[in-house]
Amino acid sequence: MQYRNDRNGNHLSILGYGCMRFTRKGGGIDIAKAEQEVLAAYHAGVNYFDTAYVYSGSEAALGEIFECNQIRDQINIATKLPQYLIGSRAAVDRYFQEELSRLRTDHVDYYLMHHLTDVVMWEKLKKVGILDWIQEKKQNGAIRNIGFSYHGNTDNFLKILSDYDWDFCQIQYNYLDEVAQAGREGLRAAAAKGIPVMIMEPLRGGKLVNMLPEKAKKAMKDSGRNWSPAEWGLRWLYNQPEVTVVLSGMNSVEMVESNCLTASDAAVGALTADDFATLEEVKAAIREKEKVGCTGCRYCMPCPKGVDIPGIFRCYNTMYTESKSQGRFQFAQTVGLTKEPAFASQCIRCGKCEQHCPQNIPIREKLREADQALRPLPYRLGIQAARAFMFRKTR
Repeated sequence: MQYRNDRNGNHLSILGYGCMRFTRKGGGIDIAKAEQEVLAAYHAGVNYFDTAYVYSGSEAALGEIFECNQIRDQINIATKLPQYLIGSRAAVDRYFQEELSRLRTDHVDYYLMHHLTDVVMWEKLKKVGILDWIQEKKQNGAIRNIGFSYHGNTDNFLKILSDYDWDFCQIQYNYLDEVAQAGREGLRAAAAKGIPVMIMEPLRGGKLVNMLPEKAKKAMKDSGRNWSPAEWGLRWLYNQPEVTVVLSGMNSVEMVESNCLTASDAAVGALTADDFATLEEVKAAIREKEKVGCTGCRYCMPCPKGVDIPGIFRCYNTMYTESKSQGRFQFAQTVGLTKEPAFASQCIRCGKCEQHCPQNIPIREKLREADQALRPLPYRLGIQAARAFMFRKTR
């Protein structure tokens, strides 16, 4: 196992264990199986385990496994405050104490504000006193490092990143999402500030393994590298010095062993020009099913009415490269839940965007198509309800 340092010089395994996808059995987590997998990772050198309040049963399972095997002091626990449920300072304390109890510990090594999609959500937490709360918990040792996990556009990521002296952050990032959400720009901005970056969804929830088209698989095979699809995705991330930890939702000992082997010899700058060419072939094969040839270059932005053009097109394409439900889910996360509306319905058809598009996309027409596909009535109502809840006023 290889390690990269956080801001305080602590060695973190470059492979982290994402604990959202433990195997379930009889309505709960299969503890015996999860223990096997967690211990296999621990013995291979993994020392960063990521969970969250809303990962059903995950915190409690980890607490039991770490306590029974007496390894709490040898590993780092990362868990998350469900900020979307917070309406008061008392609620922050209540959720945090419940998490400590579940995890059977008196401190959290890496604590995150969970699922920020807009700087407004961070501002809401500040209004209920989160800054004083963080300072208090860091001073008494209950929290060692403070960060945030993020699903939103690059602009809002950069605002949150610059608003506080964060110890770390967590973003979705992979070779297909290079310009989506925080993206490469966000990754580099964090690194420039000396802020460690933890990567989630390095394989798009397994889709860059299990849903690759045959042409993509052939390109990988023809490269001569003899790497699995998972290895390609992980090595692309480890190639970048700005990446600190890559989280993988491992749910078999075989997967743990394979990912640990990759993390033992992957290196910064190890990918060659031929490797990058192979990945371009892979991405091209995936994108053959796309509805809009948008590259995410953002030359069409800013829209005078605030429409998130590349964000909408990315989600529309995901409906056809992955599934309709996944595209709509990503849309709700990254476009639907920003404080300032960014919907295609705001388009006034001025055409300014089309004048700057290098791909000559008929943007106005495609936005209308995308909006109809991404927001059928049930999803439209669901997003409205979620917005009302997420952006409700706090006491």
